[in-house]
Amino acid sequence: MKKIIILAAVSLFGLAFSAAQADENTIKESIAKSMPTMKVDTIKPSEVKGLYEISVGSNVFYVSDDGKYLIEGHLIDIAAKKDLTEGKLSESHVKAIKNLGVDKMIVFKAKDSKYTVTIFTDIDCGYCRKLHSEIDSYLAEGITVQYIFFPRSGKDTESYKKAISVWCADDRKTALTAAKKGETLKEKTCANPVDEHMKLAAEFEVNGTPTIVSEKGVVYPGYLPAKQLVEMLKGENEPK
Repeated sequence: MKKIIILAAVSLFGLAFSAAQADENTIKESIAKSMPTMKVDTIKPSEVKGLYEISVGSNVFYVSDDGKYLIEGHLIDIAAKKDLTEGKLSESHVKAIKNLGVDKMIVFKAKDSKYTVTIFTDIDCGYCRKLHSEIDSYLAEGITVQYIFFPRSGKDTESYKKAISVWCADDRKTALTAAKKGETLKEKTCANPVDEHMKLAAEFEVNGTPTIVSEKGVVYPGYLPAKQLVEMLKGENEPK
């Protein structure tokens, strides 16, 4: 009898696995046909029956098991009062920043670093300039700042060219500080990650600058003074 129960359990698991695999294949085929430019990284069952979670770059979407409907939005566990999507987005943000790598960022490292934030910045953005003018206060709070360029005016604009000139300067940190003060830099070109930065900004759905991303992948849109930011970062590490 025990052997029969085990065999039945294995058979049911196999059927469930086959059904899930069939659903995944249906979803892949549907997306490939309807949205051929969408590159799906992962597909897996969501917490809701009949709904699959797909990750696309730094974004999370939901698709019905028949591949007919795609939902853009957050999945909320009403009973637990918990945003199930937010945590997954944060995880994807952390992964995306890690994949870019610090060698493709301009880093202002705190002497006694307790936190690290990655900031999408635009050289010609007023609040970006304000934030950078206070860089010493962030460093004093133990916040290491990693800059990623997001010239909001788009590719081949003055802001875009300034970002490249900063990257190609002999001393990037000094050049960035000078540029944010409004000083004119010598225009330079070289191999640079600015296009990668802008692609990442699109994946993160960055609409304005500065946009601050914590080590845990939490996104804070807009300028935050150092004292306020450090309190937010402390809060992320407190038990929920």
